[in-house]
Amino acid sequence: MLEILFEDEYLIAINKPSGLLVHRTSIAAEETVFALQMLRDQIGQHVSPVHRLDRPTSGVLLFSKKEEILPLLKEQFAERSVKKTYLAIVRGIPTVKAGMIDYPLKSERSGRLQEAQTYYSVLAEAEIPFDTTGRYPTSRYSLLEVKPETGRTHQIRRHLAHLRHYIIGDKKHGDNKQNQFFEKQFGMENLLLHAKTLRFSHPIGKEEILVEASLPNHFQETIVKLGWEKLHLQD
Repeated sequence: MLEILFEDEYLIAINKPSGLLVHRTSIAAEETVFALQMLRDQIGQHVSPVHRLDRPTSGVLLFSKKEEILPLLKEQFAERSVKKTYLAIVRGIPTVKAGMIDYPLKSERSGRLQEAQTYYSVLAEAEIPFDTTGRYPTSRYSLLEVKPETGRTHQIRRHLAHLRHYIIGDKKHGDNKQNQFFEKQFGMENLLLHAKTLRFSHPIGKEEILVEASLPNHFQETIVKLGWEKLHLQD
């Protein structure tokens, strides 16, 4: 059963598990389980996704219960008035502890370059006594808070890969050596990217809505193993 984070007459938000597709796609046509149908079955009502999360990404996912308000919600995303906050565990420690990644990304559909901006800040750093590269006696990692300003496909994953601070568990844009190490040492196979909060204006009442999703078990366990268990990560 999906965890419901917010619900009213018009909207419903869930905490999407890592590995769950939002809806059926041509790339994964053989899949029979996806968030859209699961939620429809769970509440017995038609819903439509307002935005997307990558399959391996966990966290806040918003749906509309009424088709007539869907354009109002999508307009907020298009105008960049919706504020999204993610948490990510990455390889290495950024030299600049907070900043903006302003790096155009090629559209996977058209092949054209699109502007893309992502803000990030370092929340915690760790160094563990394992050599994951064959070059150093220790390995370093960071917990980042990430706020995408634009909404390009795989934007956060691609932007952090551009900085060579690959997200742990990212099989498409990440570092295979790091992924293999975390799988072997910690039994962790999931992407360590979590959509923590979503802040937007209600399309009917116009009041500000803040939805927050708790971290999944695999993310919490990794935080403990890296020595960050005392961090306060909830708003």
